[in-house]
Amino acid sequence: MEKANAILVEVFSHYHGRREELIPVLQETQDVFGYLPEEAMRSISRFMRMPESQVYGVATFYSQFYFARRGKHKVKVCYGTACHVAGATRVLETFERELGIACGCTSEDYEYSLERVACVGSCALAPVVVVDEEVFGQVDPSKVVEIVRK
Repeated sequence: MEKANAILVEVFSHYHGRREELIPVLQETQDVFGYLPEEAMRSISRFMRMPESQVYGVATFYSQFYFARRGKHKVKVCYGTACHVAGATRVLETFERELGIACGCTSEDYEYSLERVACVGSCALAPVVVVDEEVFGQVDPSKVVEIVRK
């Protein structure tokens, strides 16, 4: 935990503890740890001079924040209208089989996390999958194996 505290001291050094800095503090903390650990949330609460309930309230409001360790590779299957109509359900089911995990879960080896997300804004490429910020368009179940191998 000492190492984690040292990391948080570094994160906090970029901020002044003002309320309007809470989201950037949460974002940077998550960038460092990959999620928002419970102890980090307590430290953020102390640094921001805010009750933990308020810090958690903000963090749980936004879907970008995670409270459990996630996989090294984040697989996001778009479920916007265009992607859904174009077969996103079959694509997601194929990822679940190939990765051996359910949507919303992380593999036991922390290699992959699989999630369903709202529109990613690439409707012309539907169905769309985003893996570690790389966008794959016109994905069908046969392309899933190829994507996983990358």
